[in-house]
Amino acid sequence: MAAIGYMKGMARKSLPPARRRAAPLARRRARRALPWSLPRLDGKVAVVTGASRGAGRGIALVLGEAGATVYVTGRSVRGESTVDGLPGTIDDTADAVTERGGQGIPVRCDHAVDGEVEALFGRVRREHDRLDLLVNNAWGGYEHYFGSAFEEGAPFGAPFWKQSLRRWDGMFTAGVRAHLVASYFAVPLMLKRRAGLIVSTSAGDRDRYLGNLFYDVSKTAVARMAFGMGRELRLSGIAAVALLPGFMRTERVLAAFQTDEARWREVRDLARSESTAYVGRAVAALAGDPKVLDRSGRVLAVGDLAREYGFTDADGRQPPRFEIPDEG
Repeated sequence: MAAIGYMKGMARKSLPPARRRAAPLARRRARRALPWSLPRLDGKVAVVTGASRGAGRGIALVLGEAGATVYVTGRSVRGESTVDGLPGTIDDTADAVTERGGQGIPVRCDHAVDGEVEALFGRVRREHDRLDLLVNNAWGGYEHYFGSAFEEGAPFGAPFWKQSLRRWDGMFTAGVRAHLVASYFAVPLMLKRRAGLIVSTSAGDRDRYLGNLFYDVSKTAVARMAFGMGRELRLSGIAAVALLPGFMRTERVLAAFQTDEARWREVRDLARSESTAYVGRAVAALAGDPKVLDRSGRVLAVGDLAREYGFTDADGRQPPRFEIPDEG
């Protein structure tokens, strides 16, 4: 998901006044599609990182609805303070996975600590001795960002020399590197069966700049990592892709716009937003596709996959892939 401050600006640009030249995104309306059947993932074992809330939670819930066993990881646990005080814990998500028909297993894990990540996959090996799906969604790049500026006062789009160097730690150590380390420990569990799927959530649009140097480079790195993994795993039966959601109504986004899931339609800048179920359905569709290896190494957009597989967002719309409008 693109950062909130940047996406606010893009949302406004994508809804221009009537006399302004319409941007490509503004001309493309979310459409409704034919009914779609969620693939069954009974017996499949998945790890979804960063799943206390946001995209990770949405993905975990859809996988649970499909019947999968889902290890839900993150740092926020019930009964303790959460990251930036946002709602959601791994316990809440795991319970919701189980309620939807899967098996949710909460595992507290700081994905910036290699030993904790290794212990996570050691537990998966002991309990199931297999792994079918890894979703790399852990991301520390938005921490201490409150809709208009980071805690030190720098706006999201401030020049890199005016940003705190802590952006590197949040976006690379707790983002790109966290994806690599989880994949490092996950692949041996997949190699035994010569099958598996690694999905790394990211952001981007046709190589256009994402408004913040740390953010842009980190998201580009995630895409390149998926490409490299695809090359190195191509003979093993394991697929690796980068997945691009659009502007999602995560808990952090809703808080930034001072609204909630019941009232988001009242906010003009959220008109083209997506629920986190949309990216969840994209992951489920990929996980249930017997030809997913053909997509390995690629960067895939949720809106494009929706049209290919036929799924919709939770409200029946089919938002197109997010695009950054042309300047001017």
